[in-house]
Amino acid sequence: MLSGSRLFPLLLALLAAPATATENDRDCINENDFPAWLEAFRTEARTQGISDRTLDRALEGIAPDQKIIRLDRRQHVFTQDFLTFAGRMVNDYRLRHGERNMRRYADTFERIEQEYGVPAPVISAFWGLETDYGANTGDMSTIRSLVTLAWDCRRPELFREQLLAALGILERGDLDVDTMLGAWAGELGQTQFLPSEYLEKGVDYDNDGRVDLIRSTPDVLASTARAIRELGWQPGEPWLEEVRVPASLPWEHSGTDVMHSRRQWADWGVTRADGTPLEADEMQASLLLIMGRDGPAFLAYPNFIQVYLEWNNSLVYATTAAYFATRLAGAEEVHPGRGEVFPLSLEEMKLLQSRFEELGHDVGGIDGILGARTRAAVRYAQLELGLPADGYPDRTLLASLDRLQPLPPPVPQAPQQPQASSPEAIRPSAPHLERMPAAAAPPAGGQWFPMP
Repeated sequence: MLSGSRLFPLLLALLAAPATATENDRDCINENDFPAWLEAFRTEARTQGISDRTLDRALEGIAPDQKIIRLDRRQHVFTQDFLTFAGRMVNDYRLRHGERNMRRYADTFERIEQEYGVPAPVISAFWGLETDYGANTGDMSTIRSLVTLAWDCRRPELFREQLLAALGILERGDLDVDTMLGAWAGELGQTQFLPSEYLEKGVDYDNDGRVDLIRSTPDVLASTARAIRELGWQPGEPWLEEVRVPASLPWEHSGTDVMHSRRQWADWGVTRADGTPLEADEMQASLLLIMGRDGPAFLAYPNFIQVYLEWNNSLVYATTAAYFATRLAGAEEVHPGRGEVFPLSLEEMKLLQSRFEELGHDVGGIDGILGARTRAAVRYAQLELGLPADGYPDRTLLASLDRLQPLPPPVPQAPQQPQASSPEAIRPSAPHLERMPAAAAPPAGGQWFPMP
């Protein structure tokens, strides 16, 4: 077993690392002259192969939309716990319609799985969560939204790239200006692709000569499968499995930054959700305790780490999407866990983060969100205090903050590779943030939402 002291260096490296993105100024004042900006952008777009005909159709008479700027500047805080969010999102309506759509498009799903290796429940869960199977794709002009956000002072380079991609979609003839409607930040289609994803990963699966992710179900399903596969999906392997955990376990080994074989988890007393033994094999998995050791427990397999946490790196959303897929594949409703869990309030979380920052931890900002950096700080503090180190904060930890010592200076660590057969194999990785930082770039090939 890996002792708490031997886990400290790994946590120190994570906690002291700078965040991957810097919060952009929500209060910045835009001093860009719009006509001059637009003319410069048109010049750039021409160098990217966009014709004057497309530019005229898309940009004639366009002006920034102040509603879009207000939406982008608004502070969004996602604080629902997993049981609350999953209970709301994985509802009877979505389960019933998901099963119906898998039957309705069974032949298409079968072909797609043969080509991409991604099963119908995985695709359908994203489809249902993102737009209720295409019912709510958005009704805002994508070009107007992206022009506004690319011109604005907050995140211009990010949205300039997406605006060029949206114009590329028009140039290719997949959509026209009037039908290119979606969410306010530019996501398009029934599984909400960024324009750059649409352009690069869209599949004309109905063979009508264009990629239509708004109205063509075959195109939507195949494009989604391609995006999932290119994130690293391993065909035929699981993604998430509900389990039961014993009352005592080396909790510091939980979390998506640690992997062990199912044989090791079984040796530590982890069982399937129905109490039957786990397969005692070498398949690697993380123990995901999304609400701590008393809440729901899952084994998260590489498909979860590589795909779900890249599609949307909110741990609550990713776990909900993966859980939804297991339900569509026949799993039972999740068990609430071994005991009642009392999540900290928003203000309590901010207090916790503020104290951690005073001690030298990088928690990614005092926002009240239990992100990967905050979870890492919690686990470090739990180990320091001799508490069960499951990475989930409770009021016992909150009451013990004055006993914590400042974080020592980080010691550079050589890159490590996991030793799959050893229970001491800890897999260091960059943290997956609970909610995207404002300036975060979209993960390559992954689903991304540009708020908060």
